[in-house]
Amino acid sequence: MADRLPHMLRSDARDNRDRLLDAARAAFSEHGLDVPMREIARRAGVGPATLYRRFPTKQALIDEAFTDELRACGGIVRAGCADPEPWRGLCSVVTDITELNARNQGFVDAFLSSYPGTVDFAAHRARMLRSLALLCRRAQEAGSLRADFVLDDLILVLMAGRGLWAAAPDVRVAAARRFAALALDAFRAAPTGTALPPPARVTRGAMRG
Repeated sequence: MADRLPHMLRSDARDNRDRLLDAARAAFSEHGLDVPMREIARRAGVGPATLYRRFPTKQALIDEAFTDELRACGGIVRAGCADPEPWRGLCSVVTDITELNARNQGFVDAFLSSYPGTVDFAAHRARMLRSLALLCRRAQEAGSLRADFVLDDLILVLMAGRGLWAAAPDVRVAAARRFAALALDAFRAAPTGTALPPPARVTRGAMRG
């Protein structure tokens, strides 16, 4: 029992941290970065003392929440690219990133607006796009992704999906999943598929931010 106690305490601390960061991202997405710390603690179901013990300042909480957001995005892309079935990997990336953006895009926008240059977001985005380009190429070579697809098409879908965070909180996830499914259906290779209009070249602009 004595051996289990430190592990239980560490587990409780991790749970508190995760609840606080989830609550912070949700609150920041809905109301901007001026949400009081007590409101974040209330949403997380912990006392203010627990919040300040884990995050002594609001800036520390904001920074950690944004770092976690980038980490989550990177994890989604890495997992999709590691899938031996490239179409399945691409589907998971589009679905999971669209859902992540629907939940937290308001927070990301608020952070980048309030703290421009604090995080090299452009470098992060460029790394993700390079990985996604390879994944899309694999899916095309496997015959799963339509031959006339270009990376700009994926950027268009992800850009459009970012707007879903403006929907009511109780429908964001459902909207994100349906939107992703519709987009992926358009991406799927089909022998009799209708030709797409000329691609919109948005990749360069997306990498510049």
